[in-house]
Amino acid sequence: LMFHTTNRLTSYQAWLDEADLTWVYEQHRRWLQYLQWKVPANRWVLKSPGHLWALDALLTVYPDARIVQTHRDPLKVIASLVSLVCTLRSLATDEIDPLEIGADWTKRLARGLEHTIDVRDRVGLPPSQVFDVQLPEFLRDEIGTVRRLYAHFGMNLTAEAEERMRRFLADNRVDKHGRHTYRLSLGGLDEATERKRYARYQERFAIPNERID
Repeated sequence: LMFHTTNRLTSYQAWLDEADLTWVYEQHRRWLQYLQWKVPANRWVLKSPGHLWALDALLTVYPDARIVQTHRDPLKVIASLVSLVCTLRSLATDEIDPLEIGADWTKRLARGLEHTIDVRDRVGLPPSQVFDVQLPEFLRDEIGTVRRLYAHFGMNLTAEAEERMRRFLADNRVDKHGRHTYRLSLGGLDEATERKRYARYQERFAIPNERID
């Protein structure tokens, strides 16, 4: 996923979009086994937006995985993503087309979100195995959301772990290194058109519209 994010590699991304990634997750699992070989642990906690496009492969290799899916107004997400891709690609080239990036990545994001819905329905992922988090709710009550997540999966949140989380939040404010500002217009994207594109996703998870600049 990172290759086409940081560089314009359209033919590679087109190949990746059609590839069966089961073997990638098989290798992924093998490497995790190597990493914990002499340092056994009860569980791994992993994060990657790339799982959106490969949830079927992930569940094939990790059928007992517990999934935490975060949700936010997709128009805010794509506006931020276009800005991020432009910034990352500027490290290697001056030839950047925000309009192309916007058109390309909004289709890709929508496809990933739709794929996740389809896989969850087809596999029949039980509620006990997945926890959906609305980003605005999380930001309003971060520790409370974590408590609910632990309870949902039948895990014990110790006082020590919670205190460490509180210290981390205190030391790492959202705007600690400045705010990331972005606009939907950077990628030439129209709000009404994009609302239609993501309608199924927003309706499925009851995701409210945020203010779009």
